[in-house]
Parts: sequence; C-alpha cells; structure tokens
Amino acid sequence: MQRPAIVIFGAAVLPDGRASPSLRRRIRYAVRAAAERPDAPVYCSGGVGATPPSEASVMRQELLAQGVAAARIVLDEESLDTLQSVVAAARFVRREGLDGCVVCTDSYHQPRCRLLLALLGVPSAASPTDRGPSGTRRYYWAKMHLREALALPYDAAIVLARLAYFRRITREAART
Repeated sequence: MQRPAIVIFGAAVLPDGRASPSLRRRIRYAVRAAAERPDAPVYCSGGVGATPPSEASVMRQELLAQGVAAARIVLDEESLDTLQSVVAAARFVRREGLDGCVVCTDSYHQPRCRLLLALLGVPSAASPTDRGPSGTRRYYWAKMHLREALALPYDAAIVLARLAYFRRITREAART
C-alpha cells in the first residue's frame, strides 16, 4: 500500500481515564506503524465506553505524548464496537482517497478487523504486534480468542447481509 491510514481499534479506558493495557498495546503498535509511514494519517476509533473519556481521545493524548504530530491524528469518537469502527475507517479511507489500512490492534483481533475491511473492499495490512499474550493473563488471552471466534462470523454475516441488501436496492433503482 502506497497511501494507507493507520487505524487504531479501541479498547477499554480505565475508570481514572487512563488507557487499559489492551489500549496501551494498540497505541504502541500504532506508534511503530506511524514511524514506518511518516505521512500516513493515524485514525483513532473508539467512543465513550463504560467510563469517559472516549477511547479515541485517550489514544490522541498518548500519541501526542509519544511524538506523533497532531495534524496526523483523526478522531472517530462515535464508534462503539469493532463493526462500527471498521465501517467508519472504510468511509474515512474512501473519503481521503487512501488505498487501505494498517490495522493496529491485538493479534487475536486482527483477523476479524481485516476480514471485515476486506468485505467492504478496503485492503489492509497488520501492524507490527507482539507475539503471544504480551503481559496479559493467559485466561484473558484465551477468552479473547474465543470471543473473536464467535464474533467473526456474526459480524461477517451482518456485513454480507447489508451488502446484499444495498446491491438489491441499487439494481431495483437502476430498473426504474
């Protein structure tokens, strides 16, 4: 990809407003990707979860603290789950004339994000990530893999159903 967006997928914000360990990892991956692609915008996706502020605004603070230029940072504070983040990121990529995404998330989350982007016609690449649990409890890591195994076909079915619906509507509109 010549001109990708670096997309950080949200994770929890702690009650004191700091990034959770998952969110810190994802930001770390994005900082690495941003260093490798100094002209790429950094798209921070994540609304307000259980506790404010928004995941995207916490990402922004951390990115600025680590030297990423403010002009590169774009916030999506509306998306509340992976599917919403993927749809918003795909719209951003198209609107800005970019040619894909560098997906910054945990390794267990990468397959779902990248498959959903592919279904929406957006090429993607995985960000540099840590191998294995990366300081996370094994129970949590296993739980997240199981969650992804269930969420991937569910989200894919939603995307495919919506695409089929929009294609049908487009064909019907073309006939009239």
